[in-house]
Parts: sequence; C-alpha cells; structure tokens
Amino acid sequence: MDGMSSISHIAKKLEGKVAIITGGASGFGETTARLFVQHGAKVIIADVQDEKGISLCYDIISSTNNNNNNTSNKEIISYVHCNISDETNVKTLVDEAIAKHGKLDIMFNNAGIPGDVDPTIEGSTIENFKKVFNVNVLGGFLGAKHAARVMTPRKSGVILFTASIASLVAGESPHAYTMSKHAIIGLMKNLCVEMGQYGIRVNAISPCGISTPLLSNALGMDKASVDDLICESAVLKGVAPNALDVANAALFLASDEAKFVSGINFAIDGGYSVTNPSFSMALKNLLA
Repeated sequence: MDGMSSISHIAKKLEGKVAIITGGASGFGETTARLFVQHGAKVIIADVQDEKGISLCYDIISSTNNNNNNTSNKEIISYVHCNISDETNVKTLVDEAIAKHGKLDIMFNNAGIPGDVDPTIEGSTIENFKKVFNVNVLGGFLGAKHAARVMTPRKSGVILFTASIASLVAGESPHAYTMSKHAIIGLMKNLCVEMGQYGIRVNAISPCGISTPLLSNALGMDKASVDDLICESAVLKGVAPNALDVANAALFLASDEAKFVSGINFAIDGGYSVTNPSFSMALKNLLA
C-alpha cells in the first residue's frame, strides 16, 4: 500500500496483540488493518462488506507470505460479518476473537456512516437520524461494551473510536452525523474514567475530511477533486491528509508507546479546528 514501507528492520509495536477493527474492509479500517498486521498484531476485520473484507484478508495473507517466504500466516487476519448495531452480532464477534486467539487487546470501533448530506434541520429525516445513530453511536457503544466484558477481567486493553472533526467544529456537517460524533466523544470520556481503574485505555481519533470512498461517495466527487477541495481549505499547506495518517494515530494509541494516554480526542486535521478564518476572509472580500 502507498506510504507503507517495510518495517521488518524495526520493532513491531503490536507484536502479540489481538485487535478487532469494525468497518475494517475499506477506508480507515482497511489501512489500519494492514498497518496493524505489519506491526505484528492478529487482526479480525468486522464489516458488512463481505466481498471486500474477504478479499482484503486474502491480499494481506498473500503479501505477508511473500514477504516472509512461508505459508503459516492464515492466523494473522480474518473476517467476520458483523452488523455493529445488532448486539448479538457484536457479542458473537468478540466471542469469536476470544475463541480464536484467547484474548482481545484492542477494540477499534471505526465503522461509521455519514448519512444524508442535507445540512438543514428541516431537510433532516427521522429515518436518517436513526440510521446514523444506530451505526455511529449504538455500534460504538456495543463494541465498547463487549470489549470491556473480556478486557476487564484481564485488567488490560485499549478501546478506540473513530470520531470526526465534526466533534470539534460546527456548521460544516449534517446534524445527525455531527451529533453522533459528539456522542462518541462523550462515551469515550465516560469510559476513560470507568475503565481506567482496570488499566484499560480509551481514546478517540477525529480526522478532518480525507478522500476515502466514504467521503467521495457522500460528496459525489472523485478522489482527486476531494483532495483538491481539502488542500484548498486546509490550514496546514503543502501536504494532503490520507487514511494512513489515521492508521498511524491508531497504531500509536493502541501501542505501549501511549501507555499513559487516555481520554483524548486526537485531531488529525492539520490545525483546522484551532482557528476560525471567517473574519479575515470577510475582510479580504471587503478590501478586494
């Protein structure tokens, strides 16, 4: 994958760890799955995109076999069909991880949907609201609940969430989506306090707009056009964000390098959320 060079010459940051990544068949989840495997983790991809998930597993196994010149890598990654808004599905997912690997070290609640892109309150529908909250909020809650169920007795583990820059800035994302990401941050902070007594760390990652298939499809634009839009609006110039930036953040937060990091909302936004350029833009327009 682009941007992923061989790491065989450096320490693997997740050696011996077992991770579940929801929404792992594409986008941030796919990139994170590849990176986690490179760093020695055994990964279970949970998704409803069966064809993509299974194909990704074969691809990672094939790549690992080619790099290591052996054929004993089928245990490094697997796929489980999982509707994360269904508690039975999520319980089964975590139980399968325990049955297969004997433990769960990392639960990355990454799956999410943007919902309808209509930003107005009058244009919002109850059906869309429920769909977004079922996936983004209930799904994250259930993933955390069942991860805690198996992590608490071991007094060890990491729970991660993919949130969004929508949890930090207002007025640029649909209401249901924005509300769902604020809810995830609230859950993350509460869990940080509750789970800390068991040695379990809980954090969230909030990316800005990144040209994943999810965003491109939501905007009805191709990847190049989305990249151009992001670069034009960025605070930090000269570099475009990509899915690997999110995966690297997840790698750090999941690893022992972040052993005393818990309760943070890690923004991957090039400083976008720290400023409001409205006044300077209005002044430039006035003086133009």
